[in-house]
Amino acid sequence: MTITYADFEKVDIRVGRITKAEPFPEARKPAYKLWVDFGPEIGEKRSSAQITKHYTIEQLIGRQVLGVVNFPPRQIGPVMSEVLVLGLPDDEGAVVLIGPGHEVPLGGKLF
Repeated sequence: MTITYADFEKVDIRVGRITKAEPFPEARKPAYKLWVDFGPEIGEKRSSAQITKHYTIEQLIGRQVLGVVNFPPRQIGPVMSEVLVLGLPDDEGAVVLIGPGHEVPLGGKLF
């Protein structure tokens, strides 16, 4: 499927910092609950992510990640997910988070 640049511009992808992470035992597949700070304009958003294979909670805290901030909230079990944290599958299908290679200001928009 082909999209236009105008279509791409509708997806608001920003950089945030994981400030808090907790186990999510109610999830069907192993996952964490995440709190991600996207800076003063957007603020902190909650999410859940199936990223337990490659990351411990300690490794997540302070990490910068990319997330889609303009999807509508989605109920995932007892968690209201407000942002889609982005990642890519490894060769076994486990998620590897996407983030900047260097520290950048929170809330920066991908373009």
